Amino acid sequence: MSVSFLPYVMALAILVVGLYAVVCKKNLIKVIVGVIILDYGINLFILLTGYRTDGIAPIRTPEMDAETFVATSVDPIPQALILTSIVIGLGIVALMTAMAIRLFEKYQTFDVSQIRRLKG
Repeated sequence: MSVSFLPYVMALAILVVGLYAVVCKKNLIKVIVGVIILDYGINLFILLTGYRTDGIAPIRTPEMDAETFVATSVDPIPQALILTSIVIGLGIVALMTAMAIRLFEKYQTFDVSQIRRLKG
């Protein structure tokens, strides 16, 4: 296995751990932590799409011409997408936490298998 694929393998491993926690765990707190880990894995994968080993920060100085800047800088679009994803993820985690607190207040448990009286 090449060294250049190692960050992608690690991002995939983080995604798998988060997906496992979301799908297989029955405790709501563990599911919320799984969503957070899944969000981190997705953010890492998006960041890796714009990564360059020989790249520089996407900040243009006056002495740098446009062709050199475009040829050597990393892509700033994935970084902007990650900032947006962090804010959206924070809102989702806050909503999930509020829902988990309400469920605990009503049923006195975080175990999903014991919450049988849910009606939607």
